[in-house]
Amino acid sequence: MGVLLVAAVVAQDRPRARDLGIAPGAGTPGALNAITDVPDVRVGQTTLIDGDRVRTGVTTVLPHGGNLFRDKVPGAVFIGNAFGKLAGSTQVRELGTIESPIVLTNTLAVGTAVEAVVRWTLAQEGNENVRSVNALVGETNDGGLNDIRSLPVTREHVIASITSAASGPVAEGAVGAGTGTIAFGWKGGIGTASRVVQQGAQGPSWTVGVLVQSNFGGRLTIDGRQIWRTLTPGRAGGASTTWAQDADGSCMIIVATDAPLDARDLERLAARAVFAMARTGSTFSNGSGDYAIAFSTATVNRVNAANGPQARSFLPTDAVSGLFEAAMDATEEAIYNSLLKATDTTANGRTVRALPLEALKLLRIED
Repeated sequence: MGVLLVAAVVAQDRPRARDLGIAPGAGTPGALNAITDVPDVRVGQTTLIDGDRVRTGVTTVLPHGGNLFRDKVPGAVFIGNAFGKLAGSTQVRELGTIESPIVLTNTLAVGTAVEAVVRWTLAQEGNENVRSVNALVGETNDGGLNDIRSLPVTREHVIASITSAASGPVAEGAVGAGTGTIAFGWKGGIGTASRVVQQGAQGPSWTVGVLVQSNFGGRLTIDGRQIWRTLTPGRAGGASTTWAQDADGSCMIIVATDAPLDARDLERLAARAVFAMARTGSTFSNGSGDYAIAFSTATVNRVNAANGPQARSFLPTDAVSGLFEAAMDATEEAIYNSLLKATDTTANGRTVRALPLEALKLLRIED
């Protein structure tokens, strides 16, 4: 099996959205415009490329660099359309905490990833007596470009993505869990973005970071422009008024913030991330599994093994609107980045083109 371990280095061959003047919303991104702008959040990726059949991988987000099982973070899940597999979601919704790395991969690798996360967690120092682990693993189906039935993702690939997780720039496009994905008929992939939110004139600032695994369909819209009317897969630059591509597929979204939110408001934050898919033209079809996972890294609200009462400090509900807007804007931009950073991919008897940059630039000029 040919394996490429992708470090946290951003490829320079294709632009991100902001390089083309596409900057959703009025907010300001963080220094990296990535989920890793949220302090202590780390991302790791394993990209699997083997011959002309396998194009898949694993992307992992760690809420912090410590023992996640012993130092749980507040978390929540929002389901837009449940045609998918999000292992571990029921416990997150019940208890409002996340205790493991968050792993994204392909549909048939969910079981493998769960086992890998459990084994990795059990092996961490301090977890010698742990007998229950809630592994949080999501997926999209990359079977169009990947020989998914060959089950190429192994336990070692998943653990490699966890152990390689780091802060800093995040590789985007056809990498990790986005290696074989397709969005709007174009090559999809991993994308990320962030926003900084000022809490009042003199208050603190918070960061909202988003990472997406785009693998869904609809009518592609960018920055409010209906790209699908003129630019469609296989007919770059050619006019089309028909819906030429399948709308089925899925989108996994991970939202991180250092704002002190409880599980209830984190679920509301996650909902805004799913809502933002509509801005990009998603039609939330029957076969699209659209999920968002949100967590807060605020150390004051982490859950540990203490038996007595634990002090907590949460933002009031009236103070969260700016965070909601940030989540929507960052999600929209992350989806654009997943498309723009992707490259033409041929595998499994099929070629999927990346969104053509020159044709896209011409459309924006003509607008």
